[in-house]
Formats: sequence, C-alpha cells, structure tokens
Amino acid sequence: MSSDSLPPPPEDHIVLGCGSLGVDFLAAVASFPKPDDKIRSTSSLVQGGGNAANALTCAARLGLKPRLISKVANDARGRSILDELEADGVDTSFLIVSEGGTSSFTYVIVDNETKTRTCILSEGHPPLTPDELSQSSLLRSLDGARLVCFDGRMHNTALVVAEEAARKDIPMLVDAERKREGLDDLLKLVTYAICSTKFPQAWTEAPCVSSALVSMLLRLPNLKFVIVTLGEDGCIMLERSADEPPDSEEIDAESLLQMLKERKDDNVALPTCISSPVTKLTAKGIGAVNGRLLMGTAEKIPPAEIVDTTGAGDAFVGATLYAICADMPPEKMLPFASQVAALCCRALGARTGLPPRTDPRLAPFLQRESLHIPCQRFSSTTEKMTHHI
Repeated sequence: MSSDSLPPPPEDHIVLGCGSLGVDFLAAVASFPKPDDKIRSTSSLVQGGGNAANALTCAARLGLKPRLISKVANDARGRSILDELEADGVDTSFLIVSEGGTSSFTYVIVDNETKTRTCILSEGHPPLTPDELSQSSLLRSLDGARLVCFDGRMHNTALVVAEEAARKDIPMLVDAERKREGLDDLLKLVTYAICSTKFPQAWTEAPCVSSALVSMLLRLPNLKFVIVTLGEDGCIMLERSADEPPDSEEIDAESLLQMLKERKDDNVALPTCISSPVTKLTAKGIGAVNGRLLMGTAEKIPPAEIVDTTGAGDAFVGATLYAICADMPPEKMLPFASQVAALCCRALGARTGLPPRTDPRLAPFLQRESLHIPCQRFSSTTEKMTHHI
C-alpha cells in the first residue's frame, strides 16, 4: 500500500510527555553470563532510551508532534540524547539542561538464548524539580496539546503538569510500570492507564487480573480505560461505559475473560481483538462496573525474528498515543499497538525497530476500515460470538 492511500495523520497531533530519558548501552550475548565470567557480545549499540522518550519517539515516527518535559546534563550523553530526539521530530525545547551533574544511562544485557533483557540504571543527577519548570514554560508546553502522557517518574514535576492539564481538560495517560512514589496522585487525575503485567494486582491486591481491572475503574473514577500488557500473551483492556447495559444481566469479570480466551484463534498470526458488549462486570468482594472487556492478541513472531524486547512496552504506549489522537476504536487500537510493539522486537534497542507511519507492515492496521484485521465481538454475553473482518 502506498502512503497516498493511507488516511492522513490526526489533525490534533500534539502530545506532551513528562518522564525519563537517557542513553542505553546495549550488549547482546549468546546467553547471560555466570558470576565471574568473561564473555563476548554478539552485537552492541549505543542509543537513546527512557520510557517517556522512547514512547514519544514512537509517536513521532507515526506522525504525531511530541514535546517532552525532562532533564539532562550538559555532558556528552546529554547532547547525544537531545540530538537523537530532535532528529526524530521530538520537541526538546521544554527540556531542562543542567550545566553540572550527569545524564541518565542504562546498561542493557540482551540474552539471545532466552530472548530477555536485563537493565542496570544509573539515574541522572541532579533530578528535575518543579521549580525548574516555569509557569510560562508549562503553559506553552500544554498549548494545543491533544494528550499528555507520564511514565510515573519525576513525580513532583509530573503532578504539577497533570494538575495544570486537568484544569485545561486535557486528557492524560500514565504508563504504570510498577508502584512508585507519587504514582497514586497521578492515577487519580489521568484518563487512561497502561499497566505492566504485574501492576494491577500489585496495586489493588486483587486475586486475579480481571478483578484488579474492575477495582482500578472503581477506585479511579476519571479512568476511561485501563490496559494491562502481557507480552507474547497480548493485552487485556477494560473500558468504562457511561451507559447502562441494555439488560440488567451481570457477569463475573473472570468468567467473561475466560470466554474471550476460548474464542482466540491460534491460527491467526497477526494481532487481533476479541470484545464483549457493554455489560455489568462484577468482581467478588470488590464491586461492579459498567463496561466492555477486550482481549488483544500479540503477533506470533517467528523465534528467529525476535532480537530484543527492550522498549516493546514503550512502543505499545507510543502507538496508543497515536491511536487516541486518531480516534481509533479499541477494537482497532489494540491490534495496532500490538503490531508496533512486535516490530520493535525485531531489532536491537528500544528505537531501532520503531516503524514510520508509512511502513507497509502497518498499512492493514491504519486503513479506515481495517479490512484485513479480524475482530470478534459478542452480540450479547450469552450468545455466541460473531466474527467481523
């Protein structure tokens, strides 16, 4: 498909991010070393990193106009960080550059045998503080923004940005990777949450992930949806509905999730989505919420094509930012974000494999009708699922 046949990028395409950035020193090895071993790398790379910076780089390549609030030092690493972001189209004019201190960096060991990575972070110093972000700079950073995103770091500054965005009614998304200081305050304000596999249960102490998602929507009334990413097992999304279900039927969230899983077609290699209708979902001992449960599958990547999973979650977040700005429905958004994350895994580093919007592998997901991407939807919670292509 030519780029001329793709829909244009979203008109409201400015997104503001607040969070981490740094430099990644990546080394791929045949297998993770044992204590006191000396081994050789099979490949290596020095590249920009940081959750927020990676997600915004992804969004920029897809056609958005990202801005980033963060901090670097005026050292060699800091200058390379700025140069790389600017080359990808990320607006760095709101970054604080410290004349002293050091920029953040991470050693990443990529295990070719297990297809895993180990990260060793050295945080930058001194950290960003709210007083370094002037009110005028904050207002300019939010001017025209369609969406604001956070990665849970720099929590004091992030909360200042979030409170101003809330006053301006700008939707916000948080990448909830793990429990962090100040994250609870952010969660109370944001519109969307994307969580790592373990976060929902760790945060809610619910017995299973479906119950945890119900708990999050009940405890965080501003949330419109919450997504938990599951790596090669795809993702699960709970979308809140303001409407009452067409009938008063209630269904246990875990039971509904199992029904969705049973309808997964293992013969389909590309990401797909299976959706319930709006219903009243219950979780024992927690409560009930009106909404839809959706299960997104991941691409079945041939093992020989998997190079590095570093930044796959950031790619999913960046693609979700694009999807929200493009007003994609969840049935289209989840496969699209999963496909972008899968492409990221085919190259060393968090950014090497991030695709541009014109990448032909994204074309089926960006078509207005998404004719080649299957989505299954229940016609009711008790009827069989119909298959739409």
